[in-house]
Amino acid sequence: MERKTIVVYGASSADAEKVFVDAAYQLGGLIAKAGKRLVSGAGSTGLMAAVEDGALDAGGVSIGIIPQFMVDNGWLHQGLTETIITPSMHERKNRMAQMADAVIALPGGTGTFEELFEIITWKMLGLFVKPIIILNTDGYYGPLLEMLDRTADRHFMNPVFKRLWAVATTPDEALSLVDTLPDWDDTTSKIRTDR
Repeated sequence: MERKTIVVYGASSADAEKVFVDAAYQLGGLIAKAGKRLVSGAGSTGLMAAVEDGALDAGGVSIGIIPQFMVDNGWLHQGLTETIITPSMHERKNRMAQMADAVIALPGGTGTFEELFEIITWKMLGLFVKPIIILNTDGYYGPLLEMLDRTADRHFMNPVFKRLWAVATTPDEALSLVDTLPDWDDTTSKIRTDR
């Protein structure tokens, strides 16, 4: 299944290590070279800017969605193909989810975690059915993935929901998963989790 619009979450920290910045830039280039559109948070720093620049430098389309207060703070990437300004963070995330044919989460901090957990939760509830891929560059997400396993092991999540996301170790693998993972069968959201 070919998916055209890829939403990417990622850190805005300007202090991110080179290994993470390079992987983000490579992912943006791969998205563009595959003829897909990138949708991201429109930030001008960190992995967010790196993935945007990677797509733009490869001749691709990079669409940014950003709330007005971030524009007012001077955080907007100035070279994007298209910028969508929203009144709030909530509307930003909702627009991104609406546009997504797939989601890839790059390494990041609490903002990236929050976006990732929200879209996983929406998928669990049947509100989002597209692939979610965690790009585990340099093993960054290892402890978080262990915690997600723990939620199932300790009966806070039905083990079937561990299939809500897939994990990639390289940008190439992440992009391959975009077109090979099936949509989620949202009837699974009706599974009873009480035991």
